[in-house]
Amino acid sequence: MDPFRWRAGLLAGAMCALTLAMVVRLSAQSAAPPGQAATQPGQPTTKPAAKTDAGQASGYVGDDETCITCHENQKLKGTPHGRERDSRTPAAKQGCETCHGPGQAHVDAEDNKGHIRTFGKKAVARDTSAMCLSCHTKGTHVLWEGSPHDARNLSCATCHSVHAPKSVQSQLTAANQEGLCITCHRSQVLKTKRQAHMPVREGAMSCSSCHNPHGTTNVRLLKTGNWINESCATCHAEKRGPFLYEHAAGRESCVSCHDPHGSNHDRMLVARPPMLCQRCHIGSRHPSTIYDGVQLAANSNRMLGRSCVNCHSAIHGSNHPAGGTFLR
Repeated sequence: MDPFRWRAGLLAGAMCALTLAMVVRLSAQSAAPPGQAATQPGQPTTKPAAKTDAGQASGYVGDDETCITCHENQKLKGTPHGRERDSRTPAAKQGCETCHGPGQAHVDAEDNKGHIRTFGKKAVARDTSAMCLSCHTKGTHVLWEGSPHDARNLSCATCHSVHAPKSVQSQLTAANQEGLCITCHRSQVLKTKRQAHMPVREGAMSCSSCHNPHGTTNVRLLKTGNWINESCATCHAEKRGPFLYEHAAGRESCVSCHDPHGSNHDRMLVARPPMLCQRCHIGSRHPSTIYDGVQLAANSNRMLGRSCVNCHSAIHGSNHPAGGTFLR
C-alpha cells in the first residue's frame, strides 16, 4: 500500500472524528435552557443561588426617598456627590447611607434619633475627615492628615458643605475662597483690599493659587517648592536666579521686601523706598539719615519715583561683571 495514501486516509479520519465531536458539543449547548451554561461531563449540575435582599440583611434602607421624607433639604441631586454615572460618588453606591451608614435602625426608631452617623458641629473632627478621606485620597488631599488645619481640629465639613454649598466650585460654605478664608485669616484677606495692584482682588488669582489648605510639605501651606522663594518663582521666573551677585534680602526671602497679600505701596512693597532700603542700609556712601521733605529739593531723584531703584535697577540680582552694586 502506498504510504502517502495511508497517511492521507488517517488524516481524513481524524478530521471527521473532530468534526463529529464539535457537532455533538454544540448540540448540547443549544439544548441547555437560556441563562444556564451547559455542564461538562463528570461535573454535578447545580442551580444558581437565589438572590437575597442585601440591603435589609445589612441594615440599609436602600432608597434615598426614605431619607428625603424627613430630610427634604438634604438632597444630593445636583451636586457632585449625586452623579449616579460616576462610580466613585455616593449616588452610585448606597446613596445617603454611603457616608451616614446603614439607616434602617434610624428609620425604625420611635424618635428617629441616633443609630446613624452624623457630621454636625458636635461630631469629632477627625471622624468627619476620615469619612471624606475614604474617597478623597488623591491629588491635593494627600497630605491632609497632620496638616496645620487638621492639627487645629478643623474638619472637611468646616469649609465644605455636601448638601448646601454656597459656591460654584469646591462646595464651599461661603460664596468664594476669600469669603471663607476671612473667617480665620482676617488680617491676610483684608490686606487684599489695599490700594496697590492686587491680583486676588482683581479676580486673576485666589488664595488656593499659592496655598493648598489641605496640606503641603512647604511652609505656610504653600503649594510649590520647599521655601517661599520657590513658590514665588513659579510666576516670577525672571527673579529666580541664581545670580552672579545676589541681593541678600531677596535670597533670604521675597517677603523681606514684598507683602504678597497686599500693600499700599507700589509693587506690593512692605514700605516705601527709600525707607524700605534703609531698614538694612543704614551706613553706606549715601547719607545714613532717613530722607524727609527737607531733603526733597536736593535729593529728588532719591525720594521720588522708584527712589533707590532709579539707579540700583537690578535689585533682585545681577549677572554683570560690574554688578556688585546692582546698577546693571
